Amino acid sequence: MVDTKGQGSRVKGQGSRVKGQGSRVKGQGSRVKVKICGITSLEDALAAVQAGCDALGFNFFKKSPRYITPFKAAEIIRRLPKTVVKIGIFVNAGEKTIRKIAGLCRLDMLQFHGDESPEFCVRFKGQKVIKTFRVDQCFEPERVNNYKKVFAVLFDSYDYGKYGGTGKKFNWKLLPHLSRIKQPVFLSGGLNHINVRRAICLAHPQWVDACSSLEVSPGKKDHAKIRKFIKAAKGQH
Repeated sequence: MVDTKGQGSRVKGQGSRVKGQGSRVKGQGSRVKVKICGITSLEDALAAVQAGCDALGFNFFKKSPRYITPFKAAEIIRRLPKTVVKIGIFVNAGEKTIRKIAGLCRLDMLQFHGDESPEFCVRFKGQKVIKTFRVDQCFEPERVNNYKKVFAVLFDSYDYGKYGGTGKKFNWKLLPHLSRIKQPVFLSGGLNHINVRRAICLAHPQWVDACSSLEVSPGKKDHAKIRKFIKAAKGQH
């Protein structure tokens, strides 16, 4: 049993590090933050940090090929700079399980990538929750309005039976109402160093999120691809 007492206050107090991320990014020249997801080793984590990432994602969904045990994630996180945001990915996990892992790993944000309801998301008071929406041709942007109380929203590609990490991009023009969203927006789904600038121009997200496009194999990152992606996302030459 992991003691998570006081966990909420810790995350809440980290507002100084991620404060101000609620403002929407407008225009091609704005600085976009980068999240590298699916981290399973310290080597890959440090390579992403050295390349200039702003956040790292750790997948606690056991059916994912990028699953990492909470104890291994905690060991990696313990050796990372405090300036890097640590995000835990959960898919339809129980509240007790999420709280235990968040406490053990000292997570900064919780990303819910399943079918979590608005009521479930707001149970984690004092913690920053990211709610994921999987987008296909039938996606209804109005659904986002039901999650106004979460810290941020993330848009990813829909693939039947899969919860992220598909490497497939969706039609970014399906998101015409992003400018109305008050929370920070994460854009994911098949992003790479070739298409990320176009995605930013079309969707104007505050964050971009990449995983499978930066891999040699599921769970193993290609460090050269990470560097290229971050440079492209941030408009560096």
